[in-house]
Amino acid sequence: MEHVKTEEKFKELINSNQPVVLKFFTDWCPDCKRMDMFLPTVFEEVENVEMYEINKDDLPEIAEKYDVMGIPSLLVFKNGEKQAHLHSANAKTPDQVIEFLTTSIT
Repeated sequence: MEHVKTEEKFKELINSNQPVVLKFFTDWCPDCKRMDMFLPTVFEEVENVEMYEINKDDLPEIAEKYDVMGIPSLLVFKNGEKQAHLHSANAKTPDQVIEFLTTSIT
């Protein structure tokens, strides 16, 4: 999963006409580490997902703009607009993430 390090790259990605998923995380977040452990299972179930990660601590202004309060959070963007947001409380299991992605990426 590619790590987004600049606001310019973020803008480039979200302006795609295809859905793009951004995972917001931090290095100190235990739930983020847990999600990383089960993401390979998610990718086996949900194919052709363009997914990137962004460290909330590195680019806090982006997280604030898109209401990322808890981490990890998954946001789906298309054509520069946020289409869906899976908040950290609902991103604890592979099934929750798979359901979110299959209903949000169409």
